[in-house]
Amino acid sequence: MARSADSSDEDLMLCYRDGDAGAFDELYRRHKGGLYRYLLRQCRDTAAAEELFQDIWTNLIRARRSYTVTAKFTTYLYRLAHNRLIDHYRGHARGVVLSFDDQEGPALEEPSTSGQEQPETRYESKQLAARLLAQLKALPEAQREAFVLQYEAGMTVEEIAIATGVSRETAKSRLRYALGKLRLGMGEWR
Repeated sequence: MARSADSSDEDLMLCYRDGDAGAFDELYRRHKGGLYRYLLRQCRDTAAAEELFQDIWTNLIRARRSYTVTAKFTTYLYRLAHNRLIDHYRGHARGVVLSFDDQEGPALEEPSTSGQEQPETRYESKQLAARLLAQLKALPEAQREAFVLQYEAGMTVEEIAIATGVSRETAKSRLRYALGKLRLGMGEWR
């Protein structure tokens, strides 16, 4: 299979499966940022996120020969990530994660703002971003995961359900509750 600059992720993964290492490079370039942010927001530990990030890409490399297109590549990638997170929680004496209710962990880094804004606008943007990150951190993990998968990975409710191993309705509920809590929390701030 030949690849081009506008090849889909699925086509790139098939090319990689068939021996085209450059296709992997393109997949990595496209998805490294979103995947890393997802992991960081889920485990809230930079060192753990970096380790999990490497593990997931390593797992993808190992599984390439058996890859077949059954869903979008992002669904496949984030399913690998979700499963690796579950393994991580189990391995760190957290037990089996059923409710995703753990709220402990280090603070997330604040996003940077453009240096061309006025100081008061930069300050307001920074305050708003900090508030959003605090609200996101306060969500139960399952709701945060659904939100991050939709807004970082651009996944649909169906893809979130597949990636997290839950029903469509459960994924939809988690996303709905997350959005409601974020809106409520941000509305109180304004």
